[in-house]
Amino acid sequence: MERVYDDRYGSDVLAGFDRRAKAAPPPDAAAEFDLVVEHVATDFCGSVVRVEGRTVELEDRHGKRRVFPLGPGFLLEGRPVTLVPPARMRAAGPAKPARTASGSIAGPKGPARVARASRIFVEGRQDAELVEKVWGDDLRGEGVVVEYLEGIDHLDEIVREFEPSPARRIGVLVDHLVPGSKETRIADAVARGPHGRHVLVVGHPFVDVWQAVKPARLGISAWPTVPRSMEWKHGICEAFRWPHESQADIAHAWKRILSRVSTYTDLEPALVGPVEHLIDFVTAPA
Repeated sequence: MERVYDDRYGSDVLAGFDRRAKAAPPPDAAAEFDLVVEHVATDFCGSVVRVEGRTVELEDRHGKRRVFPLGPGFLLEGRPVTLVPPARMRAAGPAKPARTASGSIAGPKGPARVARASRIFVEGRQDAELVEKVWGDDLRGEGVVVEYLEGIDHLDEIVREFEPSPARRIGVLVDHLVPGSKETRIADAVARGPHGRHVLVVGHPFVDVWQAVKPARLGISAWPTVPRSMEWKHGICEAFRWPHESQADIAHAWKRILSRVSTYTDLEPALVGPVEHLIDFVTAPA
């Protein structure tokens, strides 16, 4: 008698496995400014600060930034999503014009414009390097040369030698331009002088241009307080536990700070506004 076996598993336990419903792909999430997401592969969590091409730049709560490719691999409120460009970038139409580090619309590539007679003066080399990094493209496009004073004590003498005029203006950026300061007294004297109409002295309230970099870019909530008895830059380096025995150490510290600056958004508005004002002043029609 032939036996019949009840095979409850069927002939192949894997039969039909490949026909099972596949998991649905993660929903799309538009990479809008300030959207907070987490990159799964690196555990980096931050808010969207920039979308360019097929990449997104995130900034964490310490001010650290990283760039990732758009697409899957992100979590939004703990749930997987596929990060896609914002709707305004996906919409049909001409691409947005490229912008410089200062936020202005970038002009066509080409050689720098022939230098104007007008000039912008800043107090020192580090001020000039910061202005160049953020506004360099704009200044070259306008033909504006930036020079440094090595201090403001001789500003009146420099102005007299330069002989400003409507077509030959001077813009000056000064550190620590606050009421009652030495810098303010010098600026007021120049404004009252014979060339005052063609000279614009503006400034920021910071002890040094280092402070114009947002502290979050360095992973701190505020710049350290330095006792009056200590040279300010040395005090900052000491607070950060950076070497500061020589001028080379100070220069290296500045390079570390400057490396955290990419665009005007990394700077305090108290510096951005005065620099923009200077550029407008020296490029205005005579």
